Amino acid sequence: MFRTALRNVLAHKARLLMTVLAVTLGVAFVSGTLVFTDTLKKSLSGQSAKSYEGVAVSVTSYGQGRDDNGQKEGEPGLSQQTLDKVKALGGVESVSGRVSGFAGVGDENGKLIGAGWSNKGSNYAPVKDGKDPHYVFAQGAGPAKADEIALDKATADAGNYHVGDKVRVATNGPVKEYSLAGVFTTEDGAVQAGGSLVLFDTKVAQELYLKPGYYQELSVAAKAGASADQLLAEIKPLLNDKHTKAQTGAALAKEQAEQIEKGLSSMSTMLLVFAGISLFVGVFLIYNTFTMLVTQRTKELALLRAVGANRGQVMRSVLAEALVVGAVSAAIGLLSGLGLAIGMRSLIGSFGAKLPGGDLVVAPGTIIAALVIGVLVTTLAALLPAWRTGRIAPVAAMGSAHLPASAKSLVLRNVSGSVIGVLAVGLVLLGVSKGGSSGRMIMGAGAFFMLIGLIVLLPLLSKPVISAVRPLLQKVFGVPGKLAAQNAVRNPRRTAVTAASLAIGLTLVTTLSVLGITVGKVVDRMSTEKLRADYRVSMAGDMGSLDKSVAETLAKAPGIKAVSPQAAGFLRVGEDYRSASGVTPGAIDQMLNIEVLSGSLDALGKGELAVAEKTAKKANLAVGSTLQVQFDDGQQGTLKVGAVYKDLEGLLSPYVIDNKVLSAHSEEQYIPEVYVNVDGGASSAGQQKVVDALGKNPAITVATQQDMRNEMGGMINTMLNVMYGLLGMALIISVLGVVNTLAMSVFERTQEIGMLRAIGLDRRRVKNMIRLEAVVISLFGAVLGVAIGVFLAWAVGTTIAKSMPNYELVLPWDRIGIFLLLAAVVGVLAAMWPARSAARLNMLTAIKTE
Repeated sequence: MFRTALRNVLAHKARLLMTVLAVTLGVAFVSGTLVFTDTLKKSLSGQSAKSYEGVAVSVTSYGQGRDDNGQKEGEPGLSQQTLDKVKALGGVESVSGRVSGFAGVGDENGKLIGAGWSNKGSNYAPVKDGKDPHYVFAQGAGPAKADEIALDKATADAGNYHVGDKVRVATNGPVKEYSLAGVFTTEDGAVQAGGSLVLFDTKVAQELYLKPGYYQELSVAAKAGASADQLLAEIKPLLNDKHTKAQTGAALAKEQAEQIEKGLSSMSTMLLVFAGISLFVGVFLIYNTFTMLVTQRTKELALLRAVGANRGQVMRSVLAEALVVGAVSAAIGLLSGLGLAIGMRSLIGSFGAKLPGGDLVVAPGTIIAALVIGVLVTTLAALLPAWRTGRIAPVAAMGSAHLPASAKSLVLRNVSGSVIGVLAVGLVLLGVSKGGSSGRMIMGAGAFFMLIGLIVLLPLLSKPVISAVRPLLQKVFGVPGKLAAQNAVRNPRRTAVTAASLAIGLTLVTTLSVLGITVGKVVDRMSTEKLRADYRVSMAGDMGSLDKSVAETLAKAPGIKAVSPQAAGFLRVGEDYRSASGVTPGAIDQMLNIEVLSGSLDALGKGELAVAEKTAKKANLAVGSTLQVQFDDGQQGTLKVGAVYKDLEGLLSPYVIDNKVLSAHSEEQYIPEVYVNVDGGASSAGQQKVVDALGKNPAITVATQQDMRNEMGGMINTMLNVMYGLLGMALIISVLGVVNTLAMSVFERTQEIGMLRAIGLDRRRVKNMIRLEAVVISLFGAVLGVAIGVFLAWAVGTTIAKSMPNYELVLPWDRIGIFLLLAAVVGVLAAMWPARSAARLNMLTAIKTE
């Protein structure tokens, strides 16, 4: 029987090729994801371990904390005295102190070099031999004076800088010019991620990023023969601050490796989810393929039964075919996955990230997963056709009387599908009523059961839905249209299985599209309706805080009409910390469209507080109410409520106060953005005024209203494009499924097609009939998928509407139209081969076919 199964596999190469392709795509995505993430994890972990070579003990300061009364406690970092004490220990060879923060380098046009989120500045810390072991200099040497810096080689090359050149460097404060003392190579993660690294003299770096005489981290090198664990035990008593942590270099490298693995897990999970979707859709194709093969071999199987093969043997022969196909598909998928992993690594490199080199990591678990998934998915999908094969009576099979499912089985299927569908809708509506993240989890379960119910109910839905469009097809396309509609519902089960793959893919695509477009419109309305400022000034890549001098400089610049920072701070009210926005009274209402419900924003100029409506209701506050607060520095105060305004979530905190009041209680205020209006309104000249006023600082971005709208819209569109690309695999498998169904239909109707040719239906109309059948099946699945996707998008939208003001569901009719058009194109493309085969049938031979 096994030899028979192998012969059958080789005898139907074209049919099985589609099954192999479907399984290969899913397995390739799974194995490619595992190989890519394992390779990335190993290379990044190796890079991290390499950066800690020679570090016996690392001591890290987490800055000042707060006591139970909210007062700051501890030192701002590790003091020079602490470094000297550690250095004096017997087993210590050397100690280097580190500080770091943001630093951006401008090119000759003043544009920032590298990605803003990974542009870093640190200090050059030479040890006994006068060199810093972390950096190898290709030109020059490390900075030795306050006006000198060193650059990583990639940044120096990008800016065409050489030793001795003047380089403009921006930190959080005004841009400054330094002399380039050296160019180095490094394994630093910021540089490898596509950013830049600027090395300052230690005293300069301390002033920029922390406080003179303090470090954020100490790297301790041990003398030959000294134990890292023993050094750690000696260093810990020297650290009196509970906000510091000491650990061996090996432990720190291991900890970072675990953090890297954790950081990669979400990406890996997302890719594996889409691989699972592709495999799930592939199940329908495999099921159809084996159903087709079994139908084509009914006489052969009957002959096997007649010569003594029992039901179990026949069933096992079909499963053996599935086993062979699954094993071959898994092997091809594993090899394809290696290519996919290489492509993923190249793709990340094309975005500017410099991934560490190294061979691909193919773990034994990846090989086992690929083989198990390929074989298991194929075998499970072939199980039902194999079971049906064993139930064919020899005499019925010899007479080609393979009858369709009984009415009883269809009734049972329809009843069970209806129960699952009602349960699914109930779960989704329950999630709507609960709302929030818990509601979305319930909806997720409801969406899963909804897809299962759809799959079960598709045979029941196919007849009325397709019958409804039959008059239109007949009117427009004549006899081929009528025959196509009839053929599409001739075998409801097979039509349902084919349509299911398209329905699942388009359900996901439509849900994501509707939600993405809706959120984008909300953001767009927020930008156009709520934002009045001509420009928003922020750090490039939204990295860190602007210096307070930015707002002060802009306020004094010519051509600037109004300036207001949007400083972020906290007020302790009772036992809770509440976020507060520090703004400029008299200017903030020119920047934002603030709807005042009671009181006046002029009260901000008197040191009073403006409170958002929801917060005011929750805390029972009104104009004239007083609030006991504790500021960032621990000082107590009483603030009077001078205005209540309609919430501007995403633009203003629940509490708004004059920034002079807020900044007076904060040593280093966090200012993510500054809003600016210029004389004459927004224009290219006005934007240049702001840029010039800031000294053409490469680290600062001056964004127009359109830039702000594009920023969020671009993120949403990028996310959707990634989703479309990933879900495209499911649609490719759907095309193969339609091909299979049509080929099966042509095979079953060989005699019928011959009769149609004999009574006058020419080849062109035969082709049209097959094409229209494919289009009808594809659109049937697409329409159902779009309908369910819109319903799920509405349900999920209700759970986020409360957190997004002015949320209103938007149906992207243009994209929905494109989805339906693509479904029709899928049908036409899938019908090419079956339609050609049907048109080329010899009518006399076809008529004689049993």
